Amino acid sequence: MNKKISAVALIGAFALVATGCSSGGGGGGGSEASGTGPIDVWLSNNEQEVAWGKAVVDAWNKEHPDEKVNAQEIPAGSSSEEAITAAITAGTAPCLVYNVAPAAVSGWVKQGGLVDLSKIEGGSDYITERGGDVDAYATDDSFYQLPWKSNPVMVMYNKALFEAAGIDPENPQMNTYDAFLEGSRAIVDSGVQSAIWPSPTAEFYQPWFDFYPLYLAETDGTMLVEDGKATFDSDAGRTVAEFWKTFYDEKLSPNEASTDDAMSAGTTAMQLAGPWAIPSYAETVDVGFMPVPTSDGRENPTTFADSKSVSMFTACENQGTAWEFLKFSTSEESDGQLLEATGQMPMRTGLTDTYGDYFEANPNYVAFAEQAENTADVPSIPNSVEAWQAFRDEYSSAVIFDKESIDDFLGNAASKIDDLVAE
Repeated sequence: MNKKISAVALIGAFALVATGCSSGGGGGGGSEASGTGPIDVWLSNNEQEVAWGKAVVDAWNKEHPDEKVNAQEIPAGSSSEEAITAAITAGTAPCLVYNVAPAAVSGWVKQGGLVDLSKIEGGSDYITERGGDVDAYATDDSFYQLPWKSNPVMVMYNKALFEAAGIDPENPQMNTYDAFLEGSRAIVDSGVQSAIWPSPTAEFYQPWFDFYPLYLAETDGTMLVEDGKATFDSDAGRTVAEFWKTFYDEKLSPNEASTDDAMSAGTTAMQLAGPWAIPSYAETVDVGFMPVPTSDGRENPTTFADSKSVSMFTACENQGTAWEFLKFSTSEESDGQLLEATGQMPMRTGLTDTYGDYFEANPNYVAFAEQAENTADVPSIPNSVEAWQAFRDEYSSAVIFDKESIDDFLGNAASKIDDLVAE
């Protein structure tokens, strides 16, 4: 994952930030939302998203002078997951956090840090009417998160580098593994350092930008864990792992991290990215997008949603105001403003119909809007972060650094994850 992807995945810092919410953290969360008055919310440090958040807060505050919302970025540094976990422990969490990683939610539920939105009057109805089939985001049949936005992962490529390698930039025809590898070899043969450059670093979320999108595509949406068991120790998992290992074996992908933004620097022709990346390269790279490949080149493959949610925290004293602001900030109007400001896809039904004018004016985003209809996310499981870390450690050893066999990676990772999920 290059620096720009990292900036999205690592949206915060390890910081204990005192808020206007009460410090009475703990408890299981979940009762009628009550209490009105000032609240604090945390936003990611994505520049466009901060601008959107401040505009929504300003609009709310003009109409609600006695229920003012104070928005702040989570300070840059370590991960937002660490910041939120520490704030829950200290009882200093804000009322709402925007850009919550669904993988972290089950741990915070166990920690007693999140409010059960299903127990708020109209809570489940609002979440499902806005988002449609979002049952996968429930924990123990309750919603501790509102699925907010998605960044469907696709292959982003540099059209100029494709053309220089003899690949048609308007119709690359690289939808099968064989064709994708053939094109990648042509790119490197043309003098580009890397065909595609997934981050080789060890963070738990890195599989979301190499193995997992292709595994979802290869299996038509089978998640990493289903029915309490790892699914990837299979022919499909082996096929995806061997595909990626070929990139490292043939030096089509480096096994060290890029020291700069490889897309902007022209040292890679491709990366896996979501629609957030379009404005990042508007002035530097003429980019194209195509679905992630599959072994057989199927049409409309499933990919990783890379979704983010909004959660309410039990440390929040004024939960009545927090719930009303949550609905205000995820209304059709606010979602449209989010789309305009960031290019990220609000997780609501009828996206292209609701915002038809936007997509007509911004054709680069149409592919992502269409892809958003065919995505899957991380499973809601106990010890989710630890499970993904176990997977990453074994994957890195076998696929990136060639220190163990793929069969050992699949078996060892599945065994470790099964144990973690069963705890």
